[in-house]
Amino acid sequence: MEFLAEYGIFLLKALTIVVSIVLVIAGVAAVSGKQKPNHDGFITVNKVNDDLDDYKEILEENLYDKDELKELEKARDKEDKEKVKAEKAKAKADKKAGKGAGEDDVDTVEMIKKRVFVLDFDGDIKASAADFMREEITAILTMARKEDEVVVRLESGGGMVHSYGLASSQLQRIKDKGIPLTVCIDKVAASGGYMMACIADKIVSAPFAIVGSIGVVAQLPNFSRLLKKHDVDFEMFTAGEYKRTVTMFGHNSAKAKDKFREDLEETHVLFKNHVTRFRPGLNIEEVATGDTWYGQDALENKLVDQLGTSDDYLVAACNDADVFEVSYEFKKSLQEKLGFAVQMGVEKAATRFLTIMNAQTHTKG
Repeated sequence: MEFLAEYGIFLLKALTIVVSIVLVIAGVAAVSGKQKPNHDGFITVNKVNDDLDDYKEILEENLYDKDELKELEKARDKEDKEKVKAEKAKAKADKKAGKGAGEDDVDTVEMIKKRVFVLDFDGDIKASAADFMREEITAILTMARKEDEVVVRLESGGGMVHSYGLASSQLQRIKDKGIPLTVCIDKVAASGGYMMACIADKIVSAPFAIVGSIGVVAQLPNFSRLLKKHDVDFEMFTAGEYKRTVTMFGHNSAKAKDKFREDLEETHVLFKNHVTRFRPGLNIEEVATGDTWYGQDALENKLVDQLGTSDDYLVAACNDADVFEVSYEFKKSLQEKLGFAVQMGVEKAATRFLTIMNAQTHTKG
């Protein structure tokens, strides 16, 4: 009996500890779940100019001896002084001409220097990166001026219409503020990717980047014959004639297929109108065939404005502007740390697979 009593007490203690742990975890998870979306991550900023200076300094230290480095430093100091002097003179001239504040101190000259904000968008089939980009754009719009510029390094083979429509609307926020927007395409901007890119004031494409695919596609398997073969009935109940047109498991009538094609055509018309709105110089009927072009041919068809890589564009920008890479970093939630990330991992893997399959339709050669 004594043994049973001690064993019972042990079980009660163990149960108490387990319940306490569960309650603590549930409480912390509940508090974590109540956090506002903008507390789930943070903005990071990297100045590209400083990176280039570091690269140059490392190479100089390895290529030149001490005497040569001293001469380089003297020449650089002289060049900087002349540049500041020229900027102050320009500021004074602008003041007299009424073009700006034009104060003649160096601090003010630095304040009016152009700034370029750089964003990266690597789009999957759901345009998931838009969740991060919306935070980045919100942050930039708190500081950006009309004399600044936003550059988006965009890579995407497209995907869901509504998802890329929202991503395009995020870029439109920049245009609505009167801030110049440039999109750089190094590899691919097709379908939904081009839906985003065409909003820009300027599109820069690498010579062999894939551009275009102004079209709409939908495909799905149908298992109705397989189910029928195994005596499996599939029943679907709807209210409204077109609540559901085609289905994966039931028989698709000719009328349902026609309605589905009609919806695709309507979406294609909306896509073409969207592109025409932002790039009126395009011959939309020639390029809206769903075909894609390499950058050099896209330039001839006026799908892009100039050839070059994003590296070329940003390095050149560093000569006259302060260039900042802005990114939104996601902060892991407690749920992910406790293992709920497995579900997210599976979802991401499925999304990645569909994205790769979608990208195959935009591969040339």
